[in-house]
Amino acid sequence: MSTLPVYPWRLAPDGLATLRQLRAQGLRPGGQGVAAQVERPRYRRGPLVAYLYRVDLAKPVRPMTPARWAALAKANAARRTCPECLQDAGYVIPASLGMCVPCAFPEGSCDGIAA
Repeated sequence: MSTLPVYPWRLAPDGLATLRQLRAQGLRPGGQGVAAQVERPRYRRGPLVAYLYRVDLAKPVRPMTPARWAALAKANAARRTCPECLQDAGYVIPASLGMCVPCAFPEGSCDGIAA
């Protein structure tokens, strides 16, 4: 069992990139394993770790197909639909409320909130 090389923050060699850096270049890991990691020291907790992947083994990001666009639109519509009134709220329903703002705070029932 081999251990991963560990580099200090911002001192990783060229040819390695984080997931976010790969995505910015239009790439994805493509099934490769983690090649190394960088660690950023933090106070009071353990270090912040970011995994690195080899850029030369990365593959292009898969393009969005019409079916994937449709699935994404359906998922976003579900996040905007209020379970109480079944209306599209026009925004993502807050998880803290579990329903749209008008259903959560009907007029006249908000004690201490000025209209």
